[in-house]
Amino acid sequence: MNLIKNVTFDEIRIGDSATLVRTLSSKDIDLFAIVSGDVNPAHVDEEFANSDLFHKVIAHGMWGGALISNLLGTELPGPGTIYVSQSLKFLQPIGIGDTVTVVVKVVGKNEEKHHVMLDCSIINQSETVVITGHAEVLAPTAKISRERIILPEAELHVKGRRYQQLIALTNHMKPIRTAVVHPVDAVSLIGAIEAARQELIIPILIGPEEKIRHVAALENIDLSSYEIMPTEHSEAAALLAVELARAGKVDAIMKGSLHTDELMRAVVDPRIGLRTARRMSHVFAIDAPNYPRALFITDAALNVDPNLEEKRDIVQNAIDLVHALGIPEPKVAILSAVETVNSNIVSTLHAAALCKMAERGQITGAILDGPLAFDNAVSLEAAKTKGIVSAVAGVADIFVVPDMESGNMLAKQLEYLADAEIAGIVLGARVPIILTSRADKTMARLGSCAIALLLARNAAASKVA
Repeated sequence: MNLIKNVTFDEIRIGDSATLVRTLSSKDIDLFAIVSGDVNPAHVDEEFANSDLFHKVIAHGMWGGALISNLLGTELPGPGTIYVSQSLKFLQPIGIGDTVTVVVKVVGKNEEKHHVMLDCSIINQSETVVITGHAEVLAPTAKISRERIILPEAELHVKGRRYQQLIALTNHMKPIRTAVVHPVDAVSLIGAIEAARQELIIPILIGPEEKIRHVAALENIDLSSYEIMPTEHSEAAALLAVELARAGKVDAIMKGSLHTDELMRAVVDPRIGLRTARRMSHVFAIDAPNYPRALFITDAALNVDPNLEEKRDIVQNAIDLVHALGIPEPKVAILSAVETVNSNIVSTLHAAALCKMAERGQITGAILDGPLAFDNAVSLEAAKTKGIVSAVAGVADIFVVPDMESGNMLAKQLEYLADAEIAGIVLGARVPIILTSRADKTMARLGSCAIALLLARNAAASKVA
């Protein structure tokens, strides 16, 4: 058994010492910043740190102090120790990858108070002393032996990390001209302008000019660099955006502060809309903290109750999307309530048929399996427990839901109960349609814009080829 044992005041001798060795990682810095709230850019902002005194990210000074505290509380004197005072001098920084040795050495005892005085030092791998100090503690007088507590493994989740990866894929790509429809609230206008600043889109702001400028003034946004095309109301803005897309004057459309059905009425209009031979469908690109890869849910916003032929297009649209995002052979889980075919559950029949269509080449570019219950699609352990042998179970990239209701509930549950970020895009139209929720934050909007840019440039490259 791994025990923590102390050394009592009577057992301690002048000259006694203890050591521990630790290598600093970026995760250590992030965790210390989270616990302490210390976001000094010298520790957490690489760009700033590279231009600062030491030209690199360095540990918080008190990270070293915490290591000394660790040694005093677990080794010498150990459990039962109470801090009285600690002084430290910081001589050199500790950088990521540095391996440090922490040493505490007894230099004095106070018999009356049971206090112990210790010299403290931290030395790096180059034998350079980086921290020195002096500690005074109240030492325990009774023997203590406790089982060492095994701490949980900390997993850091940086919100929007998947979207940052998508944005990185757009480096050196020219931004796409994007019709931003009715950006008359702060969230939609800020999202569009921030996407422009990150060179994802060139926004054309379409809507009531007075309202757009009013929001810009409230949010201190300078619109002098951006084109505004005034319209009387949101319906007119949607129609104008579609007209620009049909004429090839914009490469994408971005939803602002209007209802989805209002925008999509113009998009699907058989006379003036943006239909193609492929049925339009929606994909949620989801960054879920506890899922080890990007997760795509379709269709959760456009097709209410799709039939088999419509689902074929929905699946193929999603596959083509993830190809453009750099996933060459995605794994597609066709979801249902159960993992066996049941004639009373239509979604299981659709799942079986879609898998057979993939075998016959009617759906290409991916590995399909279904029906799969959600737990089997996301968990290898759940699939193993149920005896499911599948190349998709537990490692799915794309989740095809039975209908819009179940898909929308699934996506929103991930957002509000699992702290996921959600970006959205409509596929199968002449141009990508960035279909974000009015409640979406800026990072989700940036992710959607990055997806649209990657789709547009991939489509252009395919035409050239």
